Amino acid sequence: MTIQRIGIGKRMSAAVVHGDTVYLAGQVADQSAGKSVTEQTAEVLTIIDTLLQEAGTDKTKILSATIYLPDIKTFSEMNLAWDAWVPQGHTPARATVEAALAAPQYRVEISVIAAK
Repeated sequence: MTIQRIGIGKRMSAAVVHGDTVYLAGQVADQSAGKSVTEQTAEVLTIIDTLLQEAGTDKTKILSATIYLPDIKTFSEMNLAWDAWVPQGHTPARATVEAALAAPQYRVEISVIAAK
């Protein structure tokens, strides 16, 4: 079975496709870094849409999502963007955890696993 890597970097790939499963690395918002959690979440979700499309799938096929917030008090702000983005009837299994992120300007990081 082949493995396809998308956005190959020195330490990680942005996405890896193995069989009919797509694994996305944690995505952060570069353009809106330092802005609100809602703005950063919207940007990250756009990045996820782009990566899923490149991998041959879309958000209706997301199986699982893990969301990292450095401050869990911003949970409702993140959900403003998430709820507007996620298609009803296709909501994935999801976990949201409080965790320190790689840099202080990042206020949300999202990783997903999707079917093709």
